[in-house]
Amino acid sequence: MPEINTSHLDEQQVQLLAEMCIVIDEHDHKIGTDSKKNCHLNENIERGLLHRAFSVFLFNTEDKLLLQQRSDAKITFPGCFTNTCCSHPVSNPRELEENDAIGVRRAAQRRLKAELGIPIEEVPPEDINYLTRIHYKAQSDGTWGEHEIDYILFVRKNVTLDPNPNEIKSYCYVSKEELEELLKKAASGEVKITPWFQIIAETFLFTWWDNLNHLNQFVDHEKIHRM
Repeated sequence: MPEINTSHLDEQQVQLLAEMCIVIDEHDHKIGTDSKKNCHLNENIERGLLHRAFSVFLFNTEDKLLLQQRSDAKITFPGCFTNTCCSHPVSNPRELEENDAIGVRRAAQRRLKAELGIPIEEVPPEDINYLTRIHYKAQSDGTWGEHEIDYILFVRKNVTLDPNPNEIKSYCYVSKEELEELLKKAASGEVKITPWFQIIAETFLFTWWDNLNHLNQFVDHEKIHRM
């Protein structure tokens, strides 16, 4: 594997490339581990390297969705608007535990703190609802990309925010109408949004949003939606 030069990249973000992701097959069975760096290189993705990830959609009690704009320091999809928090469980016993997706939900709790400064006790795993999984692939640039089975997680509560500027450029709560405006701006090239957020927004999000009090009908832990 040729050595990728990371000297021009943000130092904090480069350190995170050493994290060990959970490598899976297309049925989401763990088959190994590899570094975040290797999991996000397009040359490996083209060979089929696939890892486990999650996307959190956090709504406040007014049913507004918390969006973030990824910082310009991010290695993949810098400056893009996206859902509340997107990351991956790491290969340790706490986050590998698969029963009721508890490991993924613990990872979400960890990253909500790391990115948005949400206190750990405000988002216990039992308040993080696992809906379903989505399998997608997307290039960020010529070197880096994503290839994930993404656990869709919903949280509905008011939280305390203290965002990490190395992770997040800006954030806002949006109504459905405001998100529709943002999607139009993305379509016209005025703003950039992440590919996974675009896929989810175009296919499922508004139906789920209309049914925040009745999400149980959309829980499907068997199917993996191939996008």
